[in-house]
Amino acid sequence: MSLLAFDAVTLARGGRVLAQLSFALGAGGGALVTGPNGAGKSTLVRVAAGLLAPAAGRVTHEGRTALLAEAHALDPERRLRDALAFWARLDAAESALDAVGLGGVREVPVRLLSTGQRRRAGLARVVASGAAIWLLDEPANGLDADGVAMLEGLIAAHRAGGGIVVVATHLPIDVPGAQSVRLPLPLPGGSRAPVRGAADWAPASAGEGHASERPA
Repeated sequence: MSLLAFDAVTLARGGRVLAQLSFALGAGGGALVTGPNGAGKSTLVRVAAGLLAPAAGRVTHEGRTALLAEAHALDPERRLRDALAFWARLDAAESALDAVGLGGVREVPVRLLSTGQRRRAGLARVVASGAAIWLLDEPANGLDADGVAMLEGLIAAHRAGGGIVVVATHLPIDVPGAQSVRLPLPLPGGSRAPVRGAADWAPASAGEGHASERPA
């Protein structure tokens, strides 16, 4: 059973509180994290991945996680197929390359890929990982309309198979039925902007739930 839950988690950066929030995602669940630059979208993703500790509260994982950040995390000097195989079984790597539309460039060194192709390659690494929980930070960056449609299809398929997806984005991405986690821009002096429609947190059933921010 896959699970990702934030219980009264405080996000902070440089000593400044960015947000206090709770949400829970069960199998098939999704969260769409939005907000202005500096609101803490990337911080939330990194806290979910365990790369940053929350200033307060608890993050619970059940299931492996795969993170897509700004860097694709692939060796630029290796052929794409070989670079991806460093992270996953070769058969999973080959299948993932086909899924993201890069089967035709699998023998090309990573450094020669275009910006959009490198983004697709990063997505392929996530797909090939077999992880239950996908944490995607600005996954649509560098993708054209066809690439965004591909991304939306991968997210939908992963959720249909019982996976969990957290998408932090400033670009439109269709994630039907996802919880909306809207992060406000902190006010000067470390205060937080109020959150519209905030609600008390409760554990969610599989694929359901809601997000909220609590008063400081």
